[in-house]
This record gives sequence, C-alpha cells and structure tokens, in this order.
Amino acid sequence: MASLLTIADVAQRTGLTAHTLRYYERAGLIAPVARAPGGQRRYAASDMEWIGFLLRLRETQMPIGQMQAFARLRSEGNATAPERRELLQQHLAQVLATINAMQQAAQALQAKIAHYEDLEASLCPTPSPPTRKPRKGSTP
Repeated sequence: MASLLTIADVAQRTGLTAHTLRYYERAGLIAPVARAPGGQRRYAASDMEWIGFLLRLRETQMPIGQMQAFARLRSEGNATAPERRELLQQHLAQVLATINAMQQAAQALQAKIAHYEDLEASLCPTPSPPTRKPRKGSTP
C-alpha cells in the first residue's frame, strides 16, 4: 500500500463513498485526516486500520452513537482502555444474542421448508411405471 492514500483510493479499498468518509470525519468517527498542500485528504496506514475496525463495528450493527463514544474514548488514550473494553463486551453480548436469535429463526425456517417439501410430495402423485403396449403380432 502506498504510504498515503487519497479519499478516492480509500473509498475504492473500503467500499465506502467519499461522502461517507467525510461524514465519518465530521461525526468524530475518524480523527481529522492529514492534508496535502492543496487541501486534499491523505490517509495513512493507521487511518486505514481504524476505518477497517469501524467497518467491522458497522457490520455488527453497532449504533453510530456507540461508535462515536468508542472513537472519543480511543482519542483520549490508553487510560480509557477499561471503558472501551466494557463497551465492546456489552456490544459483543448483543451480537451473540442476535446470532442466537437468528440461528433459532433459521431452524424454524428449515423446519417449515421441510414441512412444505413433505406436503408437496404428498400432493404430487407418484408416476406409475410406463405401460408397454404389446407389439403387433405378439401375444400378451
């Protein structure tokens, strides 16, 4: 990876839009990004690592308010490690509860699908073996 990336590069690598990246910066999720002499944003490897972590939090459906709280605590330094750990532990408990609920829902869907497969099988008559017509001149 190049040492500094443009916002277009970061957007391409992360799947986020440039608009979203600028929003994340305004919302305090991303610390102010270094700028080139012309004012264009230049993202460092550390920025990319942090954005990757934010994406993982987003994938787990962490609310933006919690993401902002985590980012604020992170910016305050290592003294906030216990608070950050607690925030992540609480969120992990919610994620695991959601996974459990989804697994139960998937099992219910599988059972219902099996029910309908059985129902369909009972409604479709089984094809009888083809009957052979006797050939002309042969005796049955």
